[in-house]
Amino acid sequence: MPLPRLNSLLAHGASMARAVAVLAALALLPFAPPAAAQTKETLRVLAWPGYADTDLVRVFERRYGVHVEITLVDSDDALWDRLRANRGADFDVFAANTAELRRIIDEGLAQPLDLALISNVSRQLPRFRDLSSLPGVVRRGQVYAIPYTYGEMGLIYDRKLVPEAPTSLTALWDPRFQGRVLAYNGSSHNFSLAAMSLGSKTPFRIAPAETRKMIERLVALRRNVRTFYTSPEESVELFRENRVALMFANYGVQQLQLLQKAGLDVGYVIPREGALAWLDCWAITRGARNRRLAEQWINYTLEEPVSTALTERQGLANTLHEPAHLAEGARLFWLEPVEDAERRAALWRRIIAGDPPERF
Repeated sequence: MPLPRLNSLLAHGASMARAVAVLAALALLPFAPPAAAQTKETLRVLAWPGYADTDLVRVFERRYGVHVEITLVDSDDALWDRLRANRGADFDVFAANTAELRRIIDEGLAQPLDLALISNVSRQLPRFRDLSSLPGVVRRGQVYAIPYTYGEMGLIYDRKLVPEAPTSLTALWDPRFQGRVLAYNGSSHNFSLAAMSLGSKTPFRIAPAETRKMIERLVALRRNVRTFYTSPEESVELFRENRVALMFANYGVQQLQLLQKAGLDVGYVIPREGALAWLDCWAITRGARNRRLAEQWINYTLEEPVSTALTERQGLANTLHEPAHLAEGARLFWLEPVEDAERRAALWRRIIAGDPPERF
């Protein structure tokens, strides 16, 4: 009710009770926020911890006059479930690795990007500007994702026990280190690792005729290692307590930093065969409410302060600068879906349980 009408009632001797009743009625009316608040858009981001820190999000919000809603996931399965729950309509932009991107695109949950609106891709290292060389990023000539951060799986060695840095994956099988090697307890990665150690250029596609050779290779690895670990923290404890000489670093530089913080004198190398590596990319959902705003977010994360913060705060490599530990030209095998994940898992369970090669 307009205020002039209320003043008129009071001026003409209306009872105080009536005025109070009018005020009470006004109080019950729904509150209408300012027009700016009503029209402020919300960008819904699905990401991993460390990819959207609060202070960096606030800068984006102020710049574009929007609200950013962050939802964090801690596993690929959680990411997949979130995206599939409402056919991608619950989020606008998300971060996923190249192996996951393939099935996300297959499911129709992502849409192509307009690179003309993401100008900061020009800041990225050459290996990330060549999008056609990255698995899962381009489909039928259209770009679906932009690289953001990555990590490779090299070799960590004790400088005192291994005076000369190892140069090959075959060091994991070296009998000189028997009982002083740590490897990761993961079926898919280990079959790929075995293939790479034998010179394969396609470690994610092992032909049926090559399977027995890989089994024999992994049984030999099992016989040479101290044990297999699952988490970064477990690997640090095992490394320290068992005078480990060499470790396949499934978590890469993260493990290196943990070991160094524990006071161990360790080195880190990428072997000449190359290294398995994960690559997380930003992509836009099929159900995005404002594609332009989502592309502005991707562009923003490729600015120098944001990408640098990712490295300084999280210890993750960014796509603008080559990390100090990674030699120029080092070969990285970006993770891809494998030929038969279930079969790899079933065979690995038998290998780690102790089955000899002749039983396969």
